[in-house]
Amino acid sequence: MSDKVIFRLVWGVSIFVFLVVALLQTGIITWKVVPGWVIQLPKVNAMINGTCTVLLITSFFYIRKGNVEIHKRLNILTFMLSALFLVLYIIYHSSGNEAKFGGDGVLRPIYFFILITHIILSAIVLPLVLLSFYRGMKMQVEKHRKLVRWSFPIWLYVTITGVLVYLMMAPYY
Repeated sequence: MSDKVIFRLVWGVSIFVFLVVALLQTGIITWKVVPGWVIQLPKVNAMINGTCTVLLITSFFYIRKGNVEIHKRLNILTFMLSALFLVLYIIYHSSGNEAKFGGDGVLRPIYFFILITHIILSAIVLPLVLLSFYRGMKMQVEKHRKLVRWSFPIWLYVTITGVLVYLMMAPYY
């Protein structure tokens, strides 16, 4: 496939995911019967995010040591786990199960700052990760490096704040 086709695919997937997540927030998409296991998904997603955080940091150290093969394998695993996270996120939020943050005082603005930046950067990082992944798999090293300067820290922030959001919300699930 040409770069032009890949870019269109990346933007198409990114826009589609954004629209699905936006629709989920409206409550238009819900289930009639929700399986019991669905209520465990926020915890599972936090564990996936935590695992992705560790994998991203480990991958960074391996590429710094020049071990491209392990770096690539770790990123493939991280990419697959992130895709699983997205599927589980959509399942959970389409179930109608919603919890509201009940914290107050100084914790409340901190939580909403983390949540809002997490949401915004999640939308931004998807096309960056997809393009970084593509460039890396094609061994287009210079183009990959230019993208990863942005995608890596944003993706890392999103995985870390995903865990923080869960921990701050855990008492309210």
